[in-house]
Amino acid sequence: MPGPATDVVTTPPAGLDGALRAEIALIAGAVGAWCPALSPDGRQVAYVTDRSGIPRLEVTDLAGAEPPRVLSLPDQEVVSVAWSPDGGELAYLVSPGGSLCAELHVVRPDGSGARLVAGQDPRATVFAGFWAGPGRYVCSIAPGTGPDADVVVVDTAGGSTETLARGGFLSACALSADGRTLLARRGPRGHRHVVAVDVVTGVQRPVLRPDAPGGVASEDGRFSADGRSVHLRASLPGPLLADRAGLVEVPLGPDGPVGKGRVVLRRADADLDGYALRADGTVLAVWNAGGRTELWLHDLADGALVRTVPLPDAVLPGWSLAADGSTVVAELTGPTTPRALWRMKLDGRCPAVPLPGSARRPRSARTVLPERLDHVAPDGMPLSGWLYTPRGAHEPNRTVVSFHGGPEGQHRPAFDPLVQCLVAAGLTVYAPNVRGSGGFGRAFTTADDLGAREASFEDVRTTVDELVTAGIAAPGRIGAHGWSYGGYLTLVALTRWPGLFAAGATLAGMSDLRTFFAGTEPWMAAASVTEYGDPVADAGMLATISPMAALDRVTAPVLLAHGDRDTNVPVAESVQAHAALTARGAPCELLLLPGEGHTVVGRDHLVELSGAVTAWFDRLL
Repeated sequence: MPGPATDVVTTPPAGLDGALRAEIALIAGAVGAWCPALSPDGRQVAYVTDRSGIPRLEVTDLAGAEPPRVLSLPDQEVVSVAWSPDGGELAYLVSPGGSLCAELHVVRPDGSGARLVAGQDPRATVFAGFWAGPGRYVCSIAPGTGPDADVVVVDTAGGSTETLARGGFLSACALSADGRTLLARRGPRGHRHVVAVDVVTGVQRPVLRPDAPGGVASEDGRFSADGRSVHLRASLPGPLLADRAGLVEVPLGPDGPVGKGRVVLRRADADLDGYALRADGTVLAVWNAGGRTELWLHDLADGALVRTVPLPDAVLPGWSLAADGSTVVAELTGPTTPRALWRMKLDGRCPAVPLPGSARRPRSARTVLPERLDHVAPDGMPLSGWLYTPRGAHEPNRTVVSFHGGPEGQHRPAFDPLVQCLVAAGLTVYAPNVRGSGGFGRAFTTADDLGAREASFEDVRTTVDELVTAGIAAPGRIGAHGWSYGGYLTLVALTRWPGLFAAGATLAGMSDLRTFFAGTEPWMAAASVTEYGDPVADAGMLATISPMAALDRVTAPVLLAHGDRDTNVPVAESVQAHAALTARGAPCELLLLPGEGHTVVGRDHLVELSGAVTAWFDRLL
């Protein structure tokens, strides 16, 4: 970010030579900046950066004439930030001690007036929302005592709250200008949909029918400028891999949404990741095309392409549009570049410009660009992933298969420090997107739900077979790694095919879906029923697909890593797996990261974790 961005020297664990230890410190210790929020006047930008070692809130002027100002407190782990419409306050979420139970804080741009305004109960979780006017922040809050979450408006001056909608809302989208109609997303994973809520009567109406033929999932609802219609992202029914997320407009009548709506934007080769309506009658669309981001301007009337906006890097995870619609501050990342902020004019005439000090590559000569591999599962399902090959490597090579989380996540060509650390050690890494991943249409994302999960397990074996047949991976020298759901998938593979992998490493993975449901946050458990199954009605199925039930089959050494403050996948998931494996005499190790939650964010711990996993596979493969 603006100001000096230094490479922090942190020592990875022993077991690696000095040169590789130095490379890991550079790669895993790289500085990033994300979640930009432009001030209403367009002169300043707030953002989150780990320049100090943990995610902090900073503000700087776009001209770079002044050094950035740190607004969060030293012990606050910042999650996200949003600027009030009058420019007088910033709302930001804080993860206390790495916990998933976020708090809502506000602060003035000069650093004064900092205070906690929602989430005081340590069991409660605040979900990011939006400003509905000066001093009024709309968000969802799950009390932590049950599965529901309510949408409230927080008076940021006094901290009082007014409930706008009750039960099951994990995302607040928009509030009409007259304050009478709320757009909010509700529903479990894979079945989320936007409803219009009459704030006075409490009556809810789906903007698009979620039970329509083919199924419709929708989110990110916004009112049109005239308030006569609603726009929202929706996964539109269609054939497999063509049921893509697009933009739909639905008229509003006196009693709420009317009609089936009009498809404004749709692509057969891409999902709509985000959008913004501009005053000139165009819409800025962020497309996910095979993992890479494409930024396009369309005519809102007919969806025609007005122009494409060139991006200096592969993936755009976050962005903020200026009030006049002329400029975007984008968070961009690529395979060898950590998240950084760029300023882009949308007139098509000016190239993107990095904010001073924010765009830095780790000074490592060992990072590589991946190539996409496509193949087909035995049942005809198209599969793909990203292959990272070390410089000068000779195939077949010792290889680590790295599974992403979610399972609705997606491995994209963005900066992954652990992957690059493994590559720096001379290991080939393949990051597959097995069925259940996002970015390939809704049918592909839901293809592993409930009883269909066995098919996604088979994709693991198919992936390994493909790597061996193609001469990429050396049989007997293949490892499995994963984070969150990917950690669970790693344990599943180690129990189902004991000879498939020579070593495994998991980070924050579930070992038993039954104890996961019992220990995770209540709202997370409720949202996950459609993904994994009901913990009561489907208890037998959950036992069958839980690695804990078959850990006696594990023959490969396993490294289990977990943040000790994780309340998403509780740390007990790794602890109980380690205890069970140890009792059976299986080779395993447990690495607990103090103060870390579900995502490891502290730089020292990122370096420690990356070094530990790299040393593990370097030694065992």
